[in-house]
This record gives sequence, C-alpha cells and structure tokens, in this order.
Amino acid sequence: MESDDDYTKDGTVNIYKKPANKKKTGTWKACPFILGDEGCERLAYYGMSTNLVNYIKKRLNLGIAASSTTVTNWQGTCYLTPLLGAFLADAYLGRYWTIAGFSLLYIIGMALLTISASVSGLKPVCNDVTCHSTSSQRTAFFVSIYLIAFGTGGIKPCVSSFGADQFDDNDEKEKKKKSSFFNWFYLSINVGALIAASALVYIQENVGWSWGFGVPAVAMAIALAFFFSGTRLYRLQPPAGSPLTRILQVFVASIRKCHVKPPHDETRLYETTDKESSIIGSRKLEHSNEFRFFDKAAVETGSDKVNGSVSPWSLCTVTQVEEVKSIIRLLPVWATGIVFSCVYSQMSTMFVQQGGYMDKHIGPNFTIPEACLSIFDTLSVIFWAPFYDLVIIPWARKYTGNERGFTQLQRMGIGLVISVFAMAAAAVLEIVRLDYVRRNNYYDLKSIPMSIFWQVPQYFLIGCAEVFTFIGQLEFFYDQAPDAMRSLCSALSLTTTSLGNYLSTLIVTIVNNVTTRHGKVGWIPDENLNRGHLDYFYWLLAILSIINFFVYLWISKWYTYKKVTVKA
Repeated sequence: MESDDDYTKDGTVNIYKKPANKKKTGTWKACPFILGDEGCERLAYYGMSTNLVNYIKKRLNLGIAASSTTVTNWQGTCYLTPLLGAFLADAYLGRYWTIAGFSLLYIIGMALLTISASVSGLKPVCNDVTCHSTSSQRTAFFVSIYLIAFGTGGIKPCVSSFGADQFDDNDEKEKKKKSSFFNWFYLSINVGALIAASALVYIQENVGWSWGFGVPAVAMAIALAFFFSGTRLYRLQPPAGSPLTRILQVFVASIRKCHVKPPHDETRLYETTDKESSIIGSRKLEHSNEFRFFDKAAVETGSDKVNGSVSPWSLCTVTQVEEVKSIIRLLPVWATGIVFSCVYSQMSTMFVQQGGYMDKHIGPNFTIPEACLSIFDTLSVIFWAPFYDLVIIPWARKYTGNERGFTQLQRMGIGLVISVFAMAAAAVLEIVRLDYVRRNNYYDLKSIPMSIFWQVPQYFLIGCAEVFTFIGQLEFFYDQAPDAMRSLCSALSLTTTSLGNYLSTLIVTIVNNVTTRHGKVGWIPDENLNRGHLDYFYWLLAILSIINFFVYLWISKWYTYKKVTVKA
C-alpha cells in the first residue's frame, strides 16, 4: 500500500498530472532519456555550427572579420532566445511541453538549412576559385539558422532544469545525486560535440555541405524521439504563472509603500500560514536582510485588501519578495560570466581562422579541417567532467569539508583563472607563428609549414575551464534560483554566452576600426592573417579576463546563498 513517503515533496507530478511516485518516476531511471536527447541535440547544434564560419567565408564569400562576427551574432541570438523559452516554460507550458514544441521548430530550421545547401537554385554557385551567392540564397540561409536559434531557445534553458527536476530536493539521498547529474549532463553535451567536431566537420569539408547539414538534421529528429521515449518516467514541475508578473508586483508594492518602515521583527512580515508557498511549485524562502527596501512589499497596511481579498499589487508574501532578492543577488555573478563566454566564443571563430593558416596534414596524404581541432576541447571536457566528479570532489572534500568539494562560486572562479591561460597559450602560439612567417617570408603563403596541432593546448585549456565554470554555472543558477523560476534563471545563465558572443563582435569591430586607421592592415585583416597581429587581440582578451576575475572575487565575497524554509 502506498504512503505519503512514496511521493515527491517538491510538487512534481507525472505526465498524467498526478503526484509523482518516487519509485516509478524520476532519478536515474528518467535521466538516460534526457541525456540521450541532449547528446543528440548538441550533436545537431555543433554539427552545423562548429564549421559554420568556414561555410559563410567560403560559400557565401564573406571576409574573415565579417564571417566571424556573423557567427558570433548568430550564436549570441541562440543564447538570448532561451529567455523567451524559459518564460513560457515557467509561466504557462512547463518544461516538458516547451522542449517538445521548440524541438519541432528546431527540426524545421535544420531541414531548411539542409535544403539551402543542397538544392540547385538555393545553394551558392561555385567554381574552382570561389563561390557566388545571390541575395535570395543568403536569405534562405539566414532564415534557416535563425529558426534554429529560436528552436534552441526553448530547449537550452529547460533540459538541464528538467533533468534536475528528476531529483527531489526534500529527499537528502536524491539531492546529493543532483550535483553528479550536472556533470554527466555536460558530458553528454560533449559526446555529441565530439562526433560533430570530428566526423561531421570532415563530411562537410570532404563529402559536401548537403550531407554535412543533413546528418545533424537527422540527429535532431533522433533527439526528439529519445525525449518522448522517457515520457512515462518523467517528473514534471507544473508552471507557476508568470515570474515576471510576480517580480513586477514586488516592485510596484514596494514603491507604493516607499514611506512605510519595515518592522525589525521579520515574523511580522506577511506570509501564508500554510506549510506550502502560495506560489505553485515553490517552497517557502526564509527572510534575508539584504535589499531591505523590498521588504516594504510584505508589510501589511489597512489599504491592502480589496473587497475582502489581498491585492498582490499592494501586498506580497515574504517568499515572493525573496524571489526578487534572489534574482538581484544572481545578477553580479551573472555579469562576470560574459567575459568568460567571450573567450569561449573564440574557439569557433578566431581559433578556426588561426588554424586555417597552419599545416593541417596528418601524414603525406590526409589533411584535417581546421574546425576539427575543437575535438580537443571536447576530449578535454570528456576527461575532466568525470575526473572532477570521481577524483577532484572526494579529494577537495577532505580539505574543504564541503560536500561538493568546492562551493559553486569557488568552482566557477577556478575556471575563470584557467581561461586566462587559454588566451595566453593562443597568443604565444600566434607570436611564434608570425615570427616563423617573418623569418621565412611566408606572408603570402595560405598554409605555413607549422603543424596545426600546436593549437591543442589552447583548446584543451578551454575545455578544462568549461568544466569548472560552465558546469558550476549550470548548477549554481539552478540551485540558487527560486523553485518557480528555475527555467528563467537557467536562461539567465545562458545569456552570458549570448552577451559574450556579442561582446566578441563588439571587440572585433572596435579593434578593426581602431587598428586599420590611416591605411594600416590592422590586427585582424580580412584577406591575410599573416600580415596582422591576432596575438594582440588574444592578449587583449587575456587582460580583460584578469580584470574580470578580480571583480568576480570581490562579488563572490559578499554573495549570500538562499535559504529554504524547512517544513515542520
């Protein structure tokens, strides 16, 4: 006979909208389907994006800087649209149906991209020297990739949170497993990326772009099939209504009561008497002493009731106020992730451009596409993710006493430091490469006799930094988010990648405008990197990363972790 202990305490339900049974749903029973979905979706995404800069440069015939900024602008959009997907998931659809619906849009975009690269009249016309594309061909291409950008916007903020939803925070055994889920989730991302960076890039460069984009389209269809296969095992967090409305209510109520003084006794602030929060799918949050201005929204006055009921635009619960405080506390940490994401974006732009001028031979007859070098970033993540989970955490736990080894903030900080070394490695390699060009007068050589595998350290360091910063960020934003805003906060963490890409575009644009004055070639010339100074650009990013790290240290010192009210 079933008892209350057989059901989750976090408000999750099964696909039939009945309380989720712990023995029949969730945990690692459900996670393989979510990890399989994510692995195939990432294979599709990286399969079309890893080498996209070369497609734009060679097939659409854009220059080095223009093709790089086109990719970073598109990637920026891919990581900005999750705000829309997250809002719909938290407010109306729930994570399950948001993932399902946006996946269909994603597949349509992938199919159109494949058609634009394979159907005569839609694909650019090429001869032995160059390619020419018409405005309608470019339009078809851009419509397809931005459909993909919107499709991925409903998946990115929801899949990691949906996976974490399979573990009940009120069950200590399940809660401990959640941290491992994020490590294995990120590992599944990079298994997909590994196949994309190796096999699919090779297909694009040596077989053709129609196959190179067609295979990712099929992978996306398989991802959706994986996702639907686990439906009966999933735990679903019901949508809790618009989080933006609740945030706005706190601001409005606080401003309306700007002359009201909050009581020193926090127990006098308004909160429901029930054990559960008045917000669907959210546990009660304890009062915190920061941002006391917003406490005014929870102070009861005689005018708060309208027709016998409380107006949420004049009186908010402590939990609702603490939701707003949680978001405000996250914002400074969020901002420091932008520079890291700018560094990370170089892997699919400037690293590829740099590798294009190096020797890509493996033996006398085989050459490796320059975009394939991102495989070493993926291999780095595949190595470091389980190593962190199985070795570093147990080792660190002995010295820190923290169950997770490092706190989430410490983990992210370590990644920020490693990213500085990644940029330094890229800069040093470019110094050596340019010196080789000067000494041998190889300025007009498109591929100098210097192995592309000298790029491996910078890719490997980026991968190591990812494991610390990006996985730490995923876990941090999920853990510190109010229960009913987890998709929104996951999307917020992803916007650092969006803004990092836009920042890269901005920096490249400024660098080009400043360094090409008075007829100079500039740091990043459109025609020939051998005559530029890409190393200066890398050093600039390294310096920005150092400044960003010290700002992060200052922010992390005052950060206060959220506290959930323990049920009686």
